[in-house]
Amino acid sequence: MALTRSCNYACHFCYAMLQENLRKKIDRDVIYSFLEDAAEVGVKGISLVSDGESTISPVFMDTVKRGSELGISMAVGTNGLVINRRKAEEILPHLTYFRVNISAGEPKRYAEIMGAKEEWFHQVCQNIKDMVEIKKENNLPVTIGLQMVLMPEYGDQILPLAQLGKDLRPDYLVIKHCSDNEDGDLGVDYDAYGSLYDKLKEAEDLSDDEYKVVVKWSKIEASGARSYQRCYGPPFMLQLSGSGLVAPCGMLFNDRYKKFHMGNIVDQRFKDIIQSDRYWEVVNYLASPNFNAQKMCGTLCLQHKVNEFLDGYKKGEFTLDPSPGLTEPEHINFV
Repeated sequence: MALTRSCNYACHFCYAMLQENLRKKIDRDVIYSFLEDAAEVGVKGISLVSDGESTISPVFMDTVKRGSELGISMAVGTNGLVINRRKAEEILPHLTYFRVNISAGEPKRYAEIMGAKEEWFHQVCQNIKDMVEIKKENNLPVTIGLQMVLMPEYGDQILPLAQLGKDLRPDYLVIKHCSDNEDGDLGVDYDAYGSLYDKLKEAEDLSDDEYKVVVKWSKIEASGARSYQRCYGPPFMLQLSGSGLVAPCGMLFNDRYKKFHMGNIVDQRFKDIIQSDRYWEVVNYLASPNFNAQKMCGTLCLQHKVNEFLDGYKKGEFTLDPSPGLTEPEHINFV
């Protein structure tokens, strides 16, 4: 989810440009009510990464701390600009992971790709250094990571960014594909990813015992295609817009997809939304033969891996066996 639709960057690859919906303000009362409802109904984790830059919201710090106090695993995805050392010291103890989207390893290309000022690159790098130091000094369990949203035309930045990560010493750098909508409005050339495979493998080779470069090969090699038609993921993982809108997936935030909108936490309690007839109408429609994810929504969304798994299970390709002794999800830092 996001706490605002606003952002201080203008990233070239940003899917939020395609997610416009009626903007409403998530204030302290709204977010506290949401967090209390989330804890009550059994939500395990909340990641503040969606269609806005949550760190610039006036309720950001309180949201992280309150969610943590309620027993919810809290995480943040951000451009990292405004999280200075003081703020990092305050919130890192309350987080499961903190991930910085830094899709270039050189100041000039950073400014071009991220729609930012060159000097911001240096500030973000300093903020990352500070966070790594704070984690080590206080022996915090939080995972600190970097993320590159890769479009084929950013291939020149794969190795500079992987080396930058090795110098800054976060726990990982993850390199992922760029999603696009069903009309291809962002212009992602999925076939062109193939020309980058050697560079990506070279980047992975920069990994060491304390720093991992992880390429999301399954999505990069998928060429934007899906093997399934139904969407089964929303009951396991909902998305909330920075406007408060609750939807099955961020790709469905735009007003053109109103038939998939479940409610808004600015106007309704979250627990009432997920117990409503409207919620189940949307969930059941997405899992029905009337919906075709291959034609009716964008490429490789947040629900993609959940849907791949559940589609295979439903088709009888494998069975689910209890895992004795497994107490928490293994994916927790790479959602």
